[in-house]
Amino acid sequence: MDNREYRTDRLVMIVPLVLVVLLCGTFMTAPDSSQRILGILRTFLGDTCGIYYALLGVGIFLVTLYIAFSKRGEILLGRPGDKPQYSGFQWGSMIFTSTMAADILFYSLCEWMLYAEEPYLKELGSMQKWASTYPLFHWGPIAWCFYIALAAAFGYMLHVKGRDRQKFSEACRPLLGARIDGTAGKVIDLVAVFALLAGTATTFSLATPLLTAAVARITGLPDAAGDSRLLTIVVLLVIAGVYTAAIWFGMKGVQKLAAGCAYLFFALLAYVLFLGGETRYILETGFSALGNMTQNFIAMSTWMDPLRENSFPQNWTIYYWAYWMVWCVATPFFIGTISRGRTVRQTILGGYGWGLAGTYTSFIILGNYGMAQQLRHGADLTGRLAAGDSYSRVILEIFDTLPLPKVALFLLVIAMTAFYATTFDSITMVVSAYSYKALPTDQEPGRNVRIYWAILFILLPIALLYAGNSMYSLQSVSIIAAAPIGVIILLIVASFLKDTKDTGGLHKQ
Repeated sequence: MDNREYRTDRLVMIVPLVLVVLLCGTFMTAPDSSQRILGILRTFLGDTCGIYYALLGVGIFLVTLYIAFSKRGEILLGRPGDKPQYSGFQWGSMIFTSTMAADILFYSLCEWMLYAEEPYLKELGSMQKWASTYPLFHWGPIAWCFYIALAAAFGYMLHVKGRDRQKFSEACRPLLGARIDGTAGKVIDLVAVFALLAGTATTFSLATPLLTAAVARITGLPDAAGDSRLLTIVVLLVIAGVYTAAIWFGMKGVQKLAAGCAYLFFALLAYVLFLGGETRYILETGFSALGNMTQNFIAMSTWMDPLRENSFPQNWTIYYWAYWMVWCVATPFFIGTISRGRTVRQTILGGYGWGLAGTYTSFIILGNYGMAQQLRHGADLTGRLAAGDSYSRVILEIFDTLPLPKVALFLLVIAMTAFYATTFDSITMVVSAYSYKALPTDQEPGRNVRIYWAILFILLPIALLYAGNSMYSLQSVSIIAAAPIGVIILLIVASFLKDTKDTGGLHKQ
């Protein structure tokens, strides 16, 4: 790693960090004015230009299907004779756990409540039918298509073309040519890393309060609402310790942690499904929601509320597409890297299969169990949220309905910790490789670079705990960052299509 050919790209490592730190400082010193400016930008991009995100989502999803079932789908991501490096379960578990997995657990428990009081859902029909359907849509094929499309492009770039610059800009070379070696390439890479830092620094804000509250309830510590900053910092440091230890051992450590995380995830779901007493309701509601989403998929994907009668797509659908786009910087690289020996078709369809299987199982079991408590047993969970109660308290109340609730909470804490760790160790491995000007695919980034990013990813959320409302502000930065990321996604997909236009001489399975 000391070879000058593989020296680090200090511009990519330092400039995005400085920008995020400056933003954090601005949010802390001038919260009102900074929130006002970001609110204007977010409204312009998410509302006025919302169709940009909607068209991008539908378009990329259709492109992935076209690629998978065209001749391009037969391309082997590797050299002739290459076999998959990982078994199907190992590969699938790493795909699912490399995403916003801890956030998926959090939203599985409460997202149906977010929609329950929406006027648009009341217009469509009952809470029973639509509050169970929209979570599957917002965490479904269109959300995953951003990852899947880029994973195929990056896998082709790394394993077929053998390019050793593991960067967003390199994936644009077929379209932009030598311009990526200059200013255009630097801009693409800096935007990508900045978006990654902004997205990962804020994602902890979603689920960490629940994690802290669960730890407080299990241990008997005060402040079971999850508002204790000290306890939250301890929780974040434990997560950092777990994923730092995993990346210290490289991909073998990541693989083992992902497999262990998947087993913990299954244990939690089995506990809720079979011991919560709502097995029939959970399965029937999930089956109905899948059918309802399939039947209405086109309408849900294209509804933009032109008269702004309720702004549901702007408040939710556009937000989710943008949030997934911001996370596209690292996860697709990771999926592409671990897909050596598989075809493009296997990568696309397998990525959808494993990703949706894990996501839908979580939402169907955990979400529908919570719905059962309100619709079958009279718990006013949505009313408590509307009255200003915290998500953490309401979710803890749901767990109190399970037998031996502390056992279920213990499984939740361990699973969420493992999910956070597996998500961030995969991201750390990717962004560490991103930090080199060149790095062969058969070599891992140096440990010092890995540890640098591991520490950075945890320090920013800790700093933001003391910024009050700046969490929302930085989330707005993430959404705003999705606008240029969308353009880069289009460039990468177009580059892949151009590079694979003539598939005659490419490696086939």
